Amino acid sequence: MSEVKKKSTISLEIGLDEASVPTVIKWKSDDKPENEFTEAKAFLLSIFDKEYKDTLKIDLWTKEFQIDEMDRMMYYTLKGLADSYFKATKNQKLANEMQQFIQHFGERTKIIK
Repeated sequence: MSEVKKKSTISLEIGLDEASVPTVIKWKSDDKPENEFTEAKAFLLSIFDKEYKDTLKIDLWTKEFQIDEMDRMMYYTLKGLADSYFKATKNQKLANEMQQFIQHFGERTKIIK
């Protein structure tokens, strides 16, 4: 294990209504120059557990998050996942297949004209 040279903290602040539905989502990072909370409408978090070799997933969005915004978020998230997958594995064939689905998704949701 390599030595830790720097630490960074990412903070999330979630405002909930009486039914525990998110009304406000804010985040900040030590690495962000202004280091102040910035408002968001949604976030997806996926953490791979080292010991259990399984994924913890947290998906939250506010009441005002629209379906077209969800479509756009999913499109760009899928593109990012395909890029990350290729970067980590160099499996061009499977990354291309993922990109084909993402293209289809983008067209079906009208994100791609």
